[in-house]
Amino acid sequence: MMKRELIIGSRASTLALVQTGMVKTYIEETHPDLTVRILPIKTTGDKILNRPLQRIGGKGLFVKELDQALADGRTDLSVHSLKDVPMMLPEKLPLIGFSVREDPRDVLVLPDGCEEIDFSKPVGCSSARRMIQFRRLYPQAKFEPIRGNVQTRLRRLDEGRYGATILAAAGLKRLGLEGRVSRYFSMEEMIPAAGQGILAVQGRADESYDYLDRYTDRDSRLCALAERAFVRRLGGGCTMPAAAYACADREQAGQITLRAIYQDDTGRLHEGTLSGDADEAEKLGTELAERFLADSKWK
Repeated sequence: MMKRELIIGSRASTLALVQTGMVKTYIEETHPDLTVRILPIKTTGDKILNRPLQRIGGKGLFVKELDQALADGRTDLSVHSLKDVPMMLPEKLPLIGFSVREDPRDVLVLPDGCEEIDFSKPVGCSSARRMIQFRRLYPQAKFEPIRGNVQTRLRRLDEGRYGATILAAAGLKRLGLEGRVSRYFSMEEMIPAAGQGILAVQGRADESYDYLDRYTDRDSRLCALAERAFVRRLGGGCTMPAAAYACADREQAGQITLRAIYQDDTGRLHEGTLSGDADEAEKLGTELAERFLADSKWK
């Protein structure tokens, strides 16, 4: 009897393929009756590296071609880093799986062999939320954009173009590059992007994905819902100056705490935390965003 084949769409970068391979392994190990093939797809966001994301359409350009392949039936699933997934999704292409969360922190990476930041050179960073928070720790820092996959950024760093860069710990760990980390930023120092460290599986609304029934981690899903609801209510996408991180409350079972930061159009920075029922995660994220918006309106 022939095995049923599933095709998973993935960005073509090394990190994306490693992450998609993790989902492939899960499916094949839990459902031996299925065989899984990965279809690498080069997205517009991966092709255009000489312009800031905000000017070419935002991080939605990292999923556009994957969405089309899924909608056309060329693939059965897509795997994404959740932080790269737009806050608004087509109803026909919902998120159907959330992985256990890898280390969600941002990290400082220095040129190979360096032990301190050389502030005579720019910090390679294209993220507004990272720049805002990094500048509070290092007011003397200046920035220049850096785009490309992890290996490209590390190469440019090591070539001497930058004094440092900021990356997600999750990606480095999944690539076996944890040794490049010079410093982990605490959540008090730098709140990560919504969904950072979580892999998201996307599918079609009209299909059964029973082979993923046990894939989703409940805490990851609820925390992701809170974080994404916060950014969505602010009316922004993945490139706006906002950051959100939710985690299970250690002292109260069934509760989550959401920590967030947002810079409004006037340049004013809003920060806060809010705890609530984990089963009302999206409501929690929306409420914290509305508090920031109300404060911005009247101050």
